[in-house]
Amino acid sequence: MCLNNQTKPYEIKRGESTALLDHWIQNLNNQFAHGHGMNMGDLKKNLQQIMQDFAAVPIKKVSKVHVGIVGEIFVKYAAFANNNLEDFLAEQDCEVNLPGLMNFILFMLEHRPDDLKLYGGGPAASIASSVSKFLFRYVSKMQHAITEAFQPYPQFLAPTEFSHVHELVNGVIGYGAKMGEGWLLTGEMLELAESGFENIVCAQPFGCLPNHIVGKGMIRKVKQVNPKANIVPIDYDPSATKVNQENRIKLMLAVARENMNQS
Repeated sequence: MCLNNQTKPYEIKRGESTALLDHWIQNLNNQFAHGHGMNMGDLKKNLQQIMQDFAAVPIKKVSKVHVGIVGEIFVKYAAFANNNLEDFLAEQDCEVNLPGLMNFILFMLEHRPDDLKLYGGGPAASIASSVSKFLFRYVSKMQHAITEAFQPYPQFLAPTEFSHVHELVNGVIGYGAKMGEGWLLTGEMLELAESGFENIVCAQPFGCLPNHIVGKGMIRKVKQVNPKANIVPIDYDPSATKVNQENRIKLMLAVARENMNQS
């Protein structure tokens, strides 16, 4: 999705990037079904070929508004939960950056050691912490392999590694804020703004209290760190109409285009 989102808005032949995405989803599904593609060697081989394929798609770079998406984990990724937010932004002629799931996995794995450090615990907590640390190191190694695959292709923006997002929130929000998406959501807003995606949609269910704290509640702090940040929180709930949601996003995009024209 990372490569597709960076290629699709600029492709010369419409639909080529999406077709390539579908091809690789099917390819990887077939590999996994037959017990392949899961070790580090297969991962690096697949990454190299995926990068080559997307780099070969003919594109024409034009100026577009860059928009990042953060939010509650389900609403952030599920199209039927966010009223097809990615498609809507594409229709508004934007390039979309949707941070991947790997940082959330690492965020969850980091909980056990943090809980042990912050609150203590018995032998069972120590064992769980050790298992989490092992898995954390393994997934981190996979993530590093992904970012390394981007190095020969400077035209693509590599996903930000968990360690850097972890550093960004230092002094902004406490690492003990772990309910829901916790400090990671704040970190993703900071990371997106740092990467040139200052325009951000923060998607959340109306009644998700943790998200309102670490998302909507941290917008002012994020803007203090990065004054260019242009963030709009959007509640996705049966009582909220799609028209109102889209109008609020369009207002954010109007500000984004005005800022882009002035720069």
